[in-house]
Amino acid sequence: MAQALINYKNVNVYQEDALILENVNMNINEGEFVYLTGKVGSGKSSFIKTLYGELPCNGNKKQRKERGDVETEAKVLDFDMLQIKRNKLPDLRRKLGIIFQDFQLLTDRTVAENLRFVLRATGWKNPKDITQRINEVLQLVEMSDKADKMPNELSGGEQQRIAIARAILNSPKLILADEPTGNLDTETGKLITELLRNICAVGSSVLMITHNLSLLEEYPGRVFHCKNSSITEITNDSAAIESERKAADEDDAQGWNDLANEFL
Repeated sequence: MAQALINYKNVNVYQEDALILENVNMNINEGEFVYLTGKVGSGKSSFIKTLYGELPCNGNKKQRKERGDVETEAKVLDFDMLQIKRNKLPDLRRKLGIIFQDFQLLTDRTVAENLRFVLRATGWKNPKDITQRINEVLQLVEMSDKADKMPNELSGGEQQRIAIARAILNSPKLILADEPTGNLDTETGKLITELLRNICAVGSSVLMITHNLSLLEEYPGRVFHCKNSSITEITNDSAAIESERKAADEDDAQGWNDLANEFL
C-alpha cells in the first residue's frame, strides 16, 4: 500500500486574520503527480506554504478557539503540521524539494556553487560526494555543461532546470512546485513539466501549482482546484478541463472589467 505523503483533513488556512481556505481535505500518496489549479488569489500558494511551515495550519490560538471542536489532521511526511515546533521545520524542509516560479538562485555564484551551498547546508561534508551528487543532478536535468555558468548567463528555462536540480539534490519523496512554468514560454513550460513527470516516475511525488490548463491534458495527473475558499478534486478529462478553462476565462474577463471600471 502506498504511503500517504500529505494527509490534510478539515484544515483551515489563514493569512493573518483573513481566512483563505476552509476545510481543506487532501491526500497525496507516493508516486503521484498532482496539479493544483485556480485563479490568482484563490489560495494556491498559501496552501503550499502550509506544507513547509511558512504558514500555520488552522491559524492562531484565537482562530482555533473560534472554530470550535472540529476533528482536524495535517501531516506532511509524517510531520504533524498542527503541532510542529519552529526548530523542527528545517528537518521537514530537508526532506522536501521546493521549486519557485522566480527560480530563487543565488546570483553571486555559479550553478555548481548554488548546488554545493545547498548540500553543505543540509549536512553533506565529503567534497567528493558533493561533487558527484552535483554532477548527477545536472545530468538528470540535462544541464551538465552549465555548471560553471552564472545564473544571469542562463535562459529562464535553463534557470528553472537548475532550480529543479537543486530541489532533487537530497532525493526528496515530495516535490512542491509553485508555478514552475509561470515565467516561461509555452514550449519551455511543456519541457519543464515533462522533466517533473520523469522525476516523479523514478520516485518523487510532485504537487504542482499551475494556471496552464493545457498541461493537464498533455501530462495527465490528479487535479485539485482552488475556488471560493475551498479545494476540490476534479476529474482530469477533456470535459472537466474545458469547463475549468471557460471558468478561468470568465474570471479573467471579469477581472479586466473590474479594473476598467475603476478608471471610468
